Amino acid sequence: MPWKLTVRAGPRVEHDHFDDLEAAVAALESRAREVARAAPRRALDTKIRRFEPAQQVSARIELSGPERVLASVRAGVDVRGDGSVVPYIGRLRRRLVEQRAGESPYRALRRVLAR
Repeated sequence: MPWKLTVRAGPRVEHDHFDDLEAAVAALESRAREVARAAPRRALDTKIRRFEPAQQVSARIELSGPERVLASVRAGVDVRGDGSVVPYIGRLRRRLVEQRAGESPYRALRRVLAR
């Protein structure tokens, strides 16, 4: 199965596999929406610094794609503590995916993965 979906929410890690990109992105979107609804939405105050919900990653949902000669495709979304969703591409050097006007994070991710 060429596409692997990994969901990291708190201490839990779940994996699922898909034959095609569209099914994998649809599952990513569904899981991200679930996690976003349950995001903590409160600040974390340490003795040194305060982290607002938008600064916290509540869950990371990542796709890894078909193996290439040197590396596989990696992309996903971070679900923030305030319920917002930020798409990215890459793994070690993650780059945020810029959303176009009126584009959802999931549509933006589909756009860059379809290239």
